[in-house]
Amino acid sequence: MNDEQATLKLGTEKIRKLLLEYAIPAIIAMTAASLYNITDSIFIGHGVGPMALSGLAITFPLMNLAAAFGTLVGVGASTLLSIRIGQRDYASANLILGNVLVLNIIMGVVFSIPALLFLEPVLLFFGASPDTLPYAYRFMMIILAGNVVTHLYFGLNAMLRSAGNPRLAMLGTIFTVLINMILNPLFIFVFKWGIQGSAFATVIAQSTVLMWQFYRFYDPRSIIRWQKGIYRLRRNIVRDSLAIGMAPFLMNAAGCLVVIIINRQLMKYGGDLATGAYGIINRVAFLFVMIVLGLGQGMQPIAGYNFGAQQRRRVTGVLRLSIFYATGIMIVGFVVVELFAGGVASLFTSDSQQIDMAATGLRWVFAVYPLVGFQMMCSTFFQSIGKPGKAIILSMTRQVLFLIPLLLILPCQWGVTGVWSSLTFSDALSVVLAGGLLAWEIRSRQS
Repeated sequence: MNDEQATLKLGTEKIRKLLLEYAIPAIIAMTAASLYNITDSIFIGHGVGPMALSGLAITFPLMNLAAAFGTLVGVGASTLLSIRIGQRDYASANLILGNVLVLNIIMGVVFSIPALLFLEPVLLFFGASPDTLPYAYRFMMIILAGNVVTHLYFGLNAMLRSAGNPRLAMLGTIFTVLINMILNPLFIFVFKWGIQGSAFATVIAQSTVLMWQFYRFYDPRSIIRWQKGIYRLRRNIVRDSLAIGMAPFLMNAAGCLVVIIINRQLMKYGGDLATGAYGIINRVAFLFVMIVLGLGQGMQPIAGYNFGAQQRRRVTGVLRLSIFYATGIMIVGFVVVELFAGGVASLFTSDSQQIDMAATGLRWVFAVYPLVGFQMMCSTFFQSIGKPGKAIILSMTRQVLFLIPLLLILPCQWGVTGVWSSLTFSDALSVVLAGGLLAWEIRSRQS
């Protein structure tokens, strides 16, 4: 089956079969990526120490901000690509590919240079202590040096997926994870490079797979490939890509601000070990969030294509099915964590105090996870149909208007537990808002 036939079936194949075909590779890829983050933390926690694990947690805001600039281009452009392919506008689709390449290079350089110049004061502002700063600094120096590679790697993987090649996108992520998981213990335990070894493993793995991605887009049989004349930035493509990508950008940027507040509150009420406990919670929660995000990536080209083709019934059908699957995934996470929180935390560290802190936080954070899948699918749905405004509302209210006030108020009364409960209550409020916005969208389409 050629690329054009693969994209045309987005409008004809049964929704359930189509969603599984697109979502399973994305879920496998996202799960693999999340498992890398988990094993990375395990290697650092046991191979370098609990302070290194806390130092890694300090880097999360900067990592989120770097991801924000990557998703600003990648998510917006991949959504636009799906819509253009649905309209069979292949010339514009190729222009999008060229513009993604140039924009990711620009974004990567613009972000990396000032971040490297002011790295130490930035990390101190994020909540680093004298004990954790050296670990955070050494890790981020290497990650930021390879930031352009990271942006290109994620951007081109999104292009592969939206161009009708979800299995290739999955393989790209799996190859990255496998290379990473081989290099990580080698650099940390054998070469004794410490936390820097983990950073080197990440950059080397992404660079290797990036070369393979470039090769895939040279295939002359592909309807989306490298060609002359596609690399000059087009105002309409840049504008539309950034507009659609603004929702995940703001979500990640807000996530940066939120993690800063979380780290500073945890340092104030629980110290370095509490910050490390949050690093554990973040990794575990990230696993189930990434699985649902993989499901959303599977939904995105289907919803985008059929919205572009004006097949509204199929758009609604894929949304309903995606919500059903997302809810099931999050219920599994809820059950596992509520039953085995202590055992999960002990995978990352042998420090008993840090294990107890992480176990308590895990139970709080996962308390409303059976409902969070619905909220995530609503946000992805609005992005997929080119309506970023509602996705922005969902992301900003959850991570700014709801969460930040709770983080500033509840810890004053409950200490570290106030930090964990803030995450729970903000998720619950965001689910209610997502239901209201989705109902409003459905009513407006029916009227």
